[in-house]
Amino acid sequence: MEAIKNVIGYSNMFDYYTIKETLGKGKFGLVKLAVHKKSGKKVAIKIMSKKEMQPSDVELQRREIEVLKMCQHPHIIRLLDIFENQDYIYIVMEYLPGGDLFSYLEKRAFTLTEDRARELSHQLATAIYYLHSFGIAHRDLKPENILMSEDTEKGDVKIVDFGLSKILGPSQTSIDPFGTLSYVAPEVLLQKPYGKEIDVWSLGVITYLMLAKVLPFDDEDEKEIARQTIQDSVDFNFSPWEERSAASKEVARLMLEKNRHKRPNLEELLNMEWFNKYKSVNERSKQMADSLKFKAYALTTPDSPKLKQEIDDVRSMQSD
Repeated sequence: MEAIKNVIGYSNMFDYYTIKETLGKGKFGLVKLAVHKKSGKKVAIKIMSKKEMQPSDVELQRREIEVLKMCQHPHIIRLLDIFENQDYIYIVMEYLPGGDLFSYLEKRAFTLTEDRARELSHQLATAIYYLHSFGIAHRDLKPENILMSEDTEKGDVKIVDFGLSKILGPSQTSIDPFGTLSYVAPEVLLQKPYGKEIDVWSLGVITYLMLAKVLPFDDEDEKEIARQTIQDSVDFNFSPWEERSAASKEVARLMLEKNRHKRPNLEELLNMEWFNKYKSVNERSKQMADSLKFKAYALTTPDSPKLKQEIDDVRSMQSD
């Protein structure tokens, strides 16, 4: 049997990982903490039961896997391994102990300094720019789909959950009604064609929340949230906006532009005044080919010691 397994490339997830406690529960299964037996590295394993999934659910999951296979960015969760048998799909990802961004903000009473909000917003913007460079629209960006590398002021954001993502060409649009109310763009609610700029809107909502401690459009009634999103102007006339810079208001205002054609793309956004702190990083992009431009926008570039170590860790685990 061992010889046959070697010939056909058979592998059992339990041969490589020791399963630990449950980290969370999803619609189709659990997310478990696990330890790679040889390296001792902690990972998170998403375990999904095929019996509980409809064919459309399996398709969404396979879409997420394909997107994660493409992504190598410091602010997008890393896919480490995949196992599958007749009953289950096991997705092995990097372990992020900081929890999701909503919990991170909640623990801090939704109060961040402007500099910290700018840092997290910039990290998200670089990751979305990376996705859009490959033609990928996430379509469900929200704090619950953003994990923190650690629960400290040094924690970085990592975008997760690509089940609703879609590949769109440069001028291609979609009318699929995907997204989460309070974070979804008005064109989606109006069932009008939309493109990758819906992610810019969602980033605008998240940035507004980090700066203002409240959502730009919110109510107990879902219909009222939808009405506000479609019709109401963004309000900046209250505290803590009074203490925020004019540049931060301008970024939030432009990202929350209701006309999708007037909304800035990620390159325009990253070159705005509010992100001048990272200007030296952004300027390097002008010297690079378009296909490599996203590398210059990442705070942690591929030649940094931190990312090199992360890549080496992944390669070590995969070779085992």
